[in-house]
Amino acid sequence: MLNQYFIYALFFLLFFSTINLTGQTLDVDADVRARFEYRHGYNTLFPNNTEPAAFVNQRTRLNMGYKAEKLELFVAVQDVSTWGDTRQILPIDGNDSFFLFQAWAQLNLNENWSTKLGRQVISYDDQRIFGELDWAMQGRFHDAAIIKYKKGSVIVDVGGAFSQEQPTNEGNTFNIQGFFTYKSMQYAYLKKSWERSSASFLFLNTGFQNFTGDENNIPDGVSYRQTAGSYFKFPIQKVNFSGSVYYQFGKANATTDLAAYQVSIEGTYKTNKIVYGLGYELLSGTDQDGESKNKSFFPLYGTNHKFNGFMDYFYVDNHANNVGLSDFYAKAVITTGEKSNVLIKGHYFAASADLNGDANKYLGTEIDLVFTQKLMSFVKLNIGYSHMFASESMSLIKDGRPNDNTNNWGWVRLIINPKLFNTELKKSDS
Repeated sequence: MLNQYFIYALFFLLFFSTINLTGQTLDVDADVRARFEYRHGYNTLFPNNTEPAAFVNQRTRLNMGYKAEKLELFVAVQDVSTWGDTRQILPIDGNDSFFLFQAWAQLNLNENWSTKLGRQVISYDDQRIFGELDWAMQGRFHDAAIIKYKKGSVIVDVGGAFSQEQPTNEGNTFNIQGFFTYKSMQYAYLKKSWERSSASFLFLNTGFQNFTGDENNIPDGVSYRQTAGSYFKFPIQKVNFSGSVYYQFGKANATTDLAAYQVSIEGTYKTNKIVYGLGYELLSGTDQDGESKNKSFFPLYGTNHKFNGFMDYFYVDNHANNVGLSDFYAKAVITTGEKSNVLIKGHYFAASADLNGDANKYLGTEIDLVFTQKLMSFVKLNIGYSHMFASESMSLIKDGRPNDNTNNWGWVRLIINPKLFNTELKKSDS
């Protein structure tokens, strides 16, 4: 697999380096990032009699983009691994960590219309529903096709995907199961921008393969979940506001109806050296003692690490079909130097639905600190620390784990993004 993708990348480079680039561009850049993490209660409460985790993850990505008048091509290959996960002098990478991240083509039909198809990132607005998930070393991609329209301040995208494991002669059962891994997906996105404001509308339909619960795991149709809503930005004097409203309906699974919602609002105010922010997000949930209808909102394919605390206690491969969340937060980004700043952010978490035994809905308070220093034009250093002060009620949604142990998380990340190759020749140069 490693050799296969390496050959693809090499062919791409050799082919476009030999053609006449008059009126065309070719860009090649790298993304090399290594992140050390110390985990002592990250993602969930830290149990008794357990040692903390520490490791280094690394992503090495090569991006290659080609642009002409009517055509755009983009290929990104990457290796995502943990330091030490392959034995020294092993002739192959036993973890199959090298893979194709993006490979798409965009045909620009005219000045307004284009179509984009292939493996690609889909990202909109604040990345709550669709996002690149760049925090995760592997990122997030979709094998999809999109019809795109843009004229002035109006953008309209209509996209879709249909997922299968491999070509077959009979049937189309999709056996790959994962956290909201869809069999089919269709969406429409509309955005209108003004001088300092914007508003967008998104409708998303996702279909998931159902299986019967017996040991034979027999396919049993497809259940569909719909998500519809809006994201907006606008200023009031010196305060910039942004927010979103989404509603989910359809099926939570093969047998359960879904009715859930999300609401958020944030205001930011900027001075010479500090950006202040205050916000609130509500994601509906289902009572722990059960309800006939699922009322738990899940943000699906967004960059969920960006929201609800950096320790990822909520909606990062967890907290699905749960009691929802109320998240009050305040933040400040303080400029500490010409090329550095510090983010300080605090969250007050509470369940939005009822917990068992009428337990207090307060779940905990999280403090996040992140220092950012730009070392060179293409090198950035991040240092982060987070601490979760969990309540007894947090144990009720984290498999009964104790809440009174220390729950903290520290990390250091170095990002290197050099531009390796760039050529641009206009027609007048020929």
